[in-house]
Amino acid sequence: MRLAHTMLRVRDLERSLEFYCGFLGLREVRRSPIGDEATLCFLEDETGGHQLELTWNHDGRDYDLGSQFGHIAFTTEDLEAVVREVEERGWWYRRSRPESRSRYIFLKDPDGYDIEILEGAPR
Repeated sequence: MRLAHTMLRVRDLERSLEFYCGFLGLREVRRSPIGDEATLCFLEDETGGHQLELTWNHDGRDYDLGSQFGHIAFTTEDLEAVVREVEERGWWYRRSRPESRSRYIFLKDPDGYDIEILEGAPR
């Protein structure tokens, strides 16, 4: 078996696409309308190994973030460049502790999901 995709429900598809594609560098590979109910938008990185599905329900419903969900992690070779861009956008973020073996930041996507950005090659 292989992991196919991870789905997140979003409140504003365009705002989420700006974050995931414009900021994080994913690319949209498929958009599927589900009648008048919803739009599914599939994103992937340059490896294409795993997709992120953004589901936008057209009825304007709101969502509660569940307490079971942790975060989505991305990697970068230049964490300081990412930090500069986050600061330029005026977004809140939290850095790893100086004594940590890993260098990373945490920030929130437009819907409040936790996003971790780690420095280093993907595992």
